[in-house]
Amino acid sequence: MWVAPSEVYHLNACPCVICVFASGGKLLAADDLGDKVDRQTSFPDKANIGLKLMFANLRRDLDAIMERDPAASNRLAAVFLYPSFQVMLAYRLSHKLWKMRLRFIARLIMQVARVLTGIEIHPGARIGPGFFVDHGMGTVIGETAEIGRDVTLYHDVTLGGVMPAIDSEKQRDAKRHPTLGDYVIVGAGAQILGPITVHRCARVGGNSVVTKDVPEAATVVGVPARQMSKTSAKTDVDAGFMAYAVNSGLDLDPRERTIRALVDEVQSQRARLEDLEAQLARAATPAAAKKAAVKTKPKSIS
Repeated sequence: MWVAPSEVYHLNACPCVICVFASGGKLLAADDLGDKVDRQTSFPDKANIGLKLMFANLRRDLDAIMERDPAASNRLAAVFLYPSFQVMLAYRLSHKLWKMRLRFIARLIMQVARVLTGIEIHPGARIGPGFFVDHGMGTVIGETAEIGRDVTLYHDVTLGGVMPAIDSEKQRDAKRHPTLGDYVIVGAGAQILGPITVHRCARVGGNSVVTKDVPEAATVVGVPARQMSKTSAKTDVDAGFMAYAVNSGLDLDPRERTIRALVDEVQSQRARLEDLEAQLARAATPAAAKKAAVKTKPKSIS
């Protein structure tokens, strides 16, 4: 994909994307545009490109609120009344500072944002455009978490690590938190733990605990999370937004389907058994009457 700086909407959550940008009239290609900017452009150019990217991502974050929350009456309300946009405003700024090695200031900004919004995001996390945390209170996103574009989380969601207090020194530079692909929806209270991947268009039901990879377009629920039937989300992303990762009962747990099938089979066998008993009862009635008639018939006197 060949794009100009003003056309780049997202870099941080897609490190594998190849981007090309103009710098001094020369096209430069890199796996990670941020790293290339750091190496081959002057500070004013880096600041200009970084600001354009930040505001483009924020614009998409604002659009996401208007698209996915029917309670959002207008953009002004979304800016001032929605903690999701407020925390993303702080995050977009602090993430740039984090990459510039100004890490204390970045952490301080996010700490203030946490107090004001109830949403805790580490400035080192990589979050794509169109990110929306509905309600938001209690949401936690760890340092090495990676989130794709147009992802939706609900309140009390945790993107955390597994046993972070055990040998924490060796974990400092390791991938500890999950990766969420594009268009993922995570229901309220869900816990996604460890360096796992929730692939594109997947759905995580409320209060689920996910510790294994989730396939593309799959829905998982439960503790621990179990995969339900696949959806068609990967082929038609815009077909419909599933709030709280619930699809109106169309996706059924395979265990639930098995139990229902067993119950239906038991009921069918019971009906057949009752029918057989009724047939035996009807067949036995004439024989009993005939036998009774033979016993009561008077014997002839010879």
